[in-house]
Amino acid sequence: MIEIDPTTLGLEFGSGAVIGGLIGFAAKKVAKLVAVIIGVQLVIFRYLETREIIMVDWDALTRGLVASSEQAGSSASYLESFISMLSVGAGFTTGFLIGFHRG
Repeated sequence: MIEIDPTTLGLEFGSGAVIGGLIGFAAKKVAKLVAVIIGVQLVIFRYLETREIIMVDWDALTRGLVASSEQAGSSASYLESFISMLSVGAGFTTGFLIGFHRG
């Protein structure tokens, strides 16, 4: 028979939740920083284009962004396998989502 120690499971879940919360909080902060950097870059490109200093091919840029988002959608199977983990995975996922939401 398999012996299950509730204390060990609780510690694994709790430590996973704390680590997940910290990583989720940091991930949201990094995502905000990246969004600001991309926004500033697009504003600078637009300004330089109006001054005719550079020429930006907006159609090619849009096609590249659409292709990147389509590739990012294929990672759903990794997420499903990650969530199906036992106590550490469940704790990490819960903590990550709470940290990301609070961040």
